[in-house]
Amino acid sequence: MMNLESLEFKKLNKLNLNTLIDWASKEGWNPGKNDADIFWANDPDAYYGLFENNELVAGGAINAYNKEFGFMGLFIVNPNYRKLGIGKKLWYLRRDLLIKRLNNDAAIGMDGVVTMQPFYKQGGFNFAFKDTRYQLQSAKRNYNENILSINPDDCNAIIKYDKICFGFERSSFIQLWLSQKNSVSYQYQIDNKIQGYATVRKTELGYKIGPLFADSPLIAENLLNYCLSSFNDETYFIDVPNVNLESTKLMVEYGGAAVFECGRMYYGTPPLLPMQKIYGITTLELG
Repeated sequence: MMNLESLEFKKLNKLNLNTLIDWASKEGWNPGKNDADIFWANDPDAYYGLFENNELVAGGAINAYNKEFGFMGLFIVNPNYRKLGIGKKLWYLRRDLLIKRLNNDAAIGMDGVVTMQPFYKQGGFNFAFKDTRYQLQSAKRNYNENILSINPDDCNAIIKYDKICFGFERSSFIQLWLSQKNSVSYQYQIDNKIQGYATVRKTELGYKIGPLFADSPLIAENLLNYCLSSFNDETYFIDVPNVNLESTKLMVEYGGAAVFECGRMYYGTPPLLPMQKIYGITTLELG
């Protein structure tokens, strides 16, 4: 029987983060091709794990956004070390450390799988809404003059719009997200005002769409259409918050198949988000 007290809790290096992403890939989480590089560049102090004799056995992320909001994700235990209490030990260590990284009144979010939600509730997280991952196929593009590619000069405007939808500024992350390889990003503009944007990035299997933020269902549909026509004969995935009924309706209209479910949970007072603008979550790992 493993002695949990002998495990060492410490900050991960980039190689360790790569290991977590590799484990996630083998578990079928379908991470993005650039996720490890972006996650590390965004917040290199956000990754911690447990080690036995200098061997990484479990790890996870505790991202802090300007001390105003935290997010726990990428929580994974090496399959060879499960059901030993390691995950429980690590989860509480990460939660407590993230609380210290934040302001006293800051909330912490996470997306938890259904079977783990009772455990997370015991740790102070309350269920907010269900997320459903949908699988979709390529679509024929319907040209819309209001949809434009996002260029570096557009980044500041996108950051401001993203803050409205995400609830907190994440400028460094957005700059990295929009400039990653094997991805495309679109914005919806009317009279030079951004009213929605979306990103499609390459993953282990197909592509993931996220975020998909929009001021109206019609704008969201137009952006989704452009996303699904970005790469021919490909499979796409998008994580949809079910409280936005228009987003679920849109998935049905485009023939989406539900393939995975989890729940957004919060520690502390949940942020007031414009859920009617959120049609696709950016990433389950960082929020």
